[in-house]
Amino acid sequence: MRLADFIDDNAEPILSAAEAFAATMLPASSHLDAEAPRDHLPMILAATSKDLRSAQTPREQLAKSLGQQARIHGAPETAAQTHALLRAKAGFDIEQLVAEYRALRASVLRLWFDSGKARGSEMQDDLVRFNEAIDQAVAESVAYFTAEMDRWRHVFLGVLGHDLRGPLNAILLTAEVLSRMTTVVPLESHTVRLIQSGKRMKTLLDDLLDFSRASLGMGLGLRLAEIELASVCAEEIELLRTALPDVEISFHSEGETFGSFDGSRVREALSNLVTNAARYGTQKAAIDIALIGDDGHVQLSVANAGEPIPVENIHALFEPLRRGRPLDEAAESTNLGLGLFIVREIARAHGGQIKVISSSGSTVFTLTLPLSASDSQRDLNVQLP
Repeated sequence: MRLADFIDDNAEPILSAAEAFAATMLPASSHLDAEAPRDHLPMILAATSKDLRSAQTPREQLAKSLGQQARIHGAPETAAQTHALLRAKAGFDIEQLVAEYRALRASVLRLWFDSGKARGSEMQDDLVRFNEAIDQAVAESVAYFTAEMDRWRHVFLGVLGHDLRGPLNAILLTAEVLSRMTTVVPLESHTVRLIQSGKRMKTLLDDLLDFSRASLGMGLGLRLAEIELASVCAEEIELLRTALPDVEISFHSEGETFGSFDGSRVREALSNLVTNAARYGTQKAAIDIALIGDDGHVQLSVANAGEPIPVENIHALFEPLRRGRPLDEAAESTNLGLGLFIVREIARAHGGQIKVISSSGSTVFTLTLPLSASDSQRDLNVQLP
């Protein structure tokens, strides 16, 4: 008997064995109702049987064995993908998810061989095709399961960051009140340190919230306004000169720089780029900043001297939680590695881009932004709390 026919004729005992195994997946399965352990397993089994009956080319066979079978654009989720989402929401871990497929595979093959009907010249082909179909289902499930777990992880980080801002603001306000109430030098130095540490924590939480929003596909919120970007950058650079007294920072602007921007976000991007240049560039080397308006865009560039960045590492610079090796290892302990990631997201939110060129002892980051906001950006212009 061909394996596809056996699966169709014996679906109930196969599913019963798989259901019994799923029920052993404690503690995740302890709160599942009687029907939940099966959910989409019958559909997965039916899809496997259908796959065994379909023709395929050698290329399709190889792709399936690697879990890389192409999906039709716009097609609904497969049973394996939906099954993964339900398991993620039920609290299963990825090992338990994969174990279910191992049990399903073992149940089919054991019952088939025990029946004495696994014979004939097509048996080997059926085994290969069956394993390929299960491997494809595993690949689809793992991809969707991982994406769903990542989504909930980002939601958790966003909620955590948002909830921590309340008590942190209370600490900052209390420290500032204490600072104004005392002129005793030892106490004053402690309150100043407390305020500085609190502001640093607030910056880290803001970065964490931005990371969570971007990772969930929500993008960064913008408060667009018609502003003179050169003036905004000049103000931020004055603050950076105070914060980085050992670094020489030069700035010049030219051309048209009046446009529709979120000034606060651009200042954040500029601060991240300059801080990054000071951290990873040649110690005490000058940082040159230029703002140039031309042809409906502005280009904000930050250049510093230092070891060139390897070409193979440039793309990874803008990935979250990735950091290079700074000159000051102690300072790096307070860095989440989100600075350049947030710069990229700020550029994207404005409809612009960020590029880097690093060679011959110099590195230049260039942020390009349009002077005018698009209709879609105006629609997404939100007021964040």
